Amino acid sequence: MRCPFCNAPESRVVDSRTSRDGRAIRRRRECLACRERFTTYERVEEFRPMVVKKDGRREELDRRKMVEGILKACEKRPISVDQVEAFVSELEKEIQDRGDREVPSRFLGERIMARLREWDDVAYVRFASVYKQFKDLGEFMDQLQELLRRDEERGEPVEGEAHGE
Repeated sequence: MRCPFCNAPESRVVDSRTSRDGRAIRRRRECLACRERFTTYERVEEFRPMVVKKDGRREELDRRKMVEGILKACEKRPISVDQVEAFVSELEKEIQDRGDREVPSRFLGERIMARLREWDDVAYVRFASVYKQFKDLGEFMDQLQELLRRDEERGEPVEGEAHGE
């Protein structure tokens, strides 16, 4: 395992434990050259279905891309990396359980947006703005209006409103 800091080939395992979902081993490592510490995850290699993109291209399902996309949307939001990792594991398991050799990108995008909507409206809007590729400001504003209506229906205060009024 190469060190992500200095690219040295040797490291030692400092700590090892099973992940919460039991599908991976989390290993804390220390580089023997620069002494920096980093975390790796060991998973059983499973069959990877192909993701069918909007334009018909196919590419292998990539966990790393899903995690990075979600984390980008959740930047500076109260959502932990552990929450994202657990959700992506759950999503991978759902896909494995379906047994499909191909998964439409729409399926992944909709599942991710639904979870982000549960977690945080800002993260949801960030992800949706990239995923849905809004054509203009009007489409973006429509999405924001829908979120505001939903919050009002649930009796949640709208950002900027005084509480108790």
